[in-house]
Amino acid sequence: MKISRSALIVSLLSVLVLPLTAHAGAESGVYFGVGVGDTNIKGPLDGDDLEFDSTGYKLLLGYNFGVIPLIDLAIEGAYVNLGDESSRRTEFEQTSWNGFGLAGLSFGPIGIFAKAGLAAWDAETRVGSVKVSESDTDPVYGIGGRLQLGAFSARLEYEYYDQSNFDDVSMASISFLYTL
Repeated sequence: MKISRSALIVSLLSVLVLPLTAHAGAESGVYFGVGVGDTNIKGPLDGDDLEFDSTGYKLLLGYNFGVIPLIDLAIEGAYVNLGDESSRRTEFEQTSWNGFGLAGLSFGPIGIFAKAGLAAWDAETRVGSVKVSESDTDPVYGIGGRLQLGAFSARLEYEYYDQSNFDDVSMASISFLYTL
């Protein structure tokens, strides 16, 4: 019985790598992190069209259940500051508290995910000496990818806020997380 050399090497590598793939999901447990990214808000504001590009940040806290190998299931909360914008006569700032459910696939240290949830947001507009505040709760969706090295991970993601008062609210960000 003759076994080819390449079949033997593939078999040995499979035996060595198989135990790693069984635990290839993100670390289970509580995680926290910070993120920064580009925000974009477009829509009507006080009779004018607002087109707002800024730098925002977020603080994250979540729990990854880790119940199924290769599949990530998590819940996550975040405080997000979408930045502020100032022009000659107008100042605008928006923040939100977000709650998400996440589902993803892990391929070793690399993973992809999608998330959906709700954002309770507050927007403040100042035109001259007049200050107007708005708040509501609307859906928010996201997709992204992650690189995990032990308890540390980095995520690139895009979030879309489906707000009724603006045409487009989104954030593309990078986040760094640590799992306890």
